[in-house]
Amino acid sequence: MTVDATISMHLKLNQHHHHHHHSRHSATAQPAYTNSTFSHFRRYHRPFQTTSITPLTHFLSPPNSLLNRGNISASIVALPLSVTRCALLSSNAVIFQDASATAFVLGGGYALVSAFDNLTNRSLISQKLSRKLVHIISGLLFVASWPLFSISTEARYFASVAPLINGLRLVVHGLSLTTDEGLIKSVTREGKPEELLRGPLYYVLTLAICAIVFWRDSPVGLLSLAMMSGGDGAGIADIMGRKFGNVKLPYNQKKSWAGSISMFIFGFLISVGMLYYFSALGYFQLDWNLTMQRVAVVSFIATVVESLPTEERIDDNISVPLATLVTAYICFCL
Repeated sequence: MTVDATISMHLKLNQHHHHHHHSRHSATAQPAYTNSTFSHFRRYHRPFQTTSITPLTHFLSPPNSLLNRGNISASIVALPLSVTRCALLSSNAVIFQDASATAFVLGGGYALVSAFDNLTNRSLISQKLSRKLVHIISGLLFVASWPLFSISTEARYFASVAPLINGLRLVVHGLSLTTDEGLIKSVTREGKPEELLRGPLYYVLTLAICAIVFWRDSPVGLLSLAMMSGGDGAGIADIMGRKFGNVKLPYNQKKSWAGSISMFIFGFLISVGMLYYFSALGYFQLDWNLTMQRVAVVSFIATVVESLPTEERIDDNISVPLATLVTAYICFCL
């Protein structure tokens, strides 16, 4: 599609949306998406539908004071910056943006692991604490980097490259095809290469899957990664549980009340913060009263699943994201 055709298409869509915005007081409009949590959406397609143009959530009506000046075309004013940029940039420039963002994420991930490896080698922090901090920080920084990518439909695949490459790296070292003591010390519990093929590998694969399937337009994937990175048993819950976890859960003596309560609180706060971050950037809008309640439900279910005595059968890097995905989908999409 040419630049002129793209601009023409978005101008027509904007004019239709602008007309709807000023006529809604005289006729009741039924939103296309009826979930009450997203009652403020102004969309004309399903929220997770794949589309080759910018989602209409980015189309904002201009202030009346600006329109009343008379010397500015309403349709031009309503044309969002993201659409203008997408229309004017060549496809090569978009690819360069996504490739640069991918390189930045890869470099940042490598630098993060190297930094904690250095701290561990200098005995400034323990190997166990290093592993937990890498678990928490790497996932959250990966999600926080998503706005660096373009608005193209291929951006999510570029974003998934970083965790997939890290996954390949874990497989290579986990099979002992090559050795990286720093990596093994930073992300394993007991310092054994084969551990890389379990929890750490599941972790990076979950990052990639959520990026591809849900991306930044859906709170479902964001909640799943927030709970997995910030809350589960390899992160905050384990740190607090080991420090203050004298009172164990009655159904699982390996877990404590302190760890589970910490997971719920921190998972809830990180999840809300992540949703606010992407909402503030305009990817979606939320009714925060309902959202807080539903995030609390998601955090509670994830906490219960993490506390169950199932770690010998299923890794919490699988069980927690899966439970969060199902619960979040029910709460936000049904």
